[in-house]
Amino acid sequence: MTHTVGLIGWPVEHSRSPAMHNAACEALGLDWRYVLLPTPPDQIELVVNRIRSGELSGANVTIPHKQAVMPLLDELDPAAAAIGAVNTIVPRGDRLIGYNTDVLGFTRSLLETGVEVKDNACALLGAGGAARAVVYALRQLGASITIYARDVAKAQSLIGAGAARALTELDQIDRDTVLIVNTTPLGMSPQIEASPWPASLTFPLKALAFDLIYNPVRTHWMMQAERSGNRVINGLPMLIYQGAAAFEMWTGQSAPVDVMRSAIV
Repeated sequence: MTHTVGLIGWPVEHSRSPAMHNAACEALGLDWRYVLLPTPPDQIELVVNRIRSGELSGANVTIPHKQAVMPLLDELDPAAAAIGAVNTIVPRGDRLIGYNTDVLGFTRSLLETGVEVKDNACALLGAGGAARAVVYALRQLGASITIYARDVAKAQSLIGAGAARALTELDQIDRDTVLIVNTTPLGMSPQIEASPWPASLTFPLKALAFDLIYNPVRTHWMMQAERSGNRVINGLPMLIYQGAAAFEMWTGQSAPVDVMRSAIV
């Protein structure tokens, strides 16, 4: 019997997840396949019920459905509940469990850079769904967080005790900031010339510029940071590691990370 998992989202055609997961299944000789599950908002429950019935053996969830699937599940992992977003659904018996592997993906990617965030200033650009997992991960690592967003009230509700400021206040960023994470979609293909960063503003000297976008692999924002002399990283490592975590939850097998990386890089 072939086990089928897939990606719930709208749209999903841009995703590299099928190539990554199917390469992993082939490498391990598993009779599994990963497919795209383009899901308009009014069809989310129908697709989740395909997991509940056993037709699907699990799923990833991407925008704009990471919050909408939550009431349809039987249980939430503590991290997913705290973040308020689910990106992985795993069937356990007759129950569907919601996880957020973005936290694991971001944390593992960040640790590989060697940047020490504990007790240091870190900045996030944007306060949407992607920011939720990053804030949670940075809190776990003991970082001091400031969010810069168009919607300051939304950023404040996300950050809690931290600082929330308007994107127009980036010129006031702490110059000792060690990490800046772009969680906005600005610069994503096809609008590759967009950036959340003012053209005339230099980056804090110590800061690693971490863009969650991976298409294109070098965003305009990353090139701005490089011109300031800063190190940069895109979202591919996070994509790979969050996918590896989901793969292991579904299959019970150790994910061949190198194979998954080779399939999409």
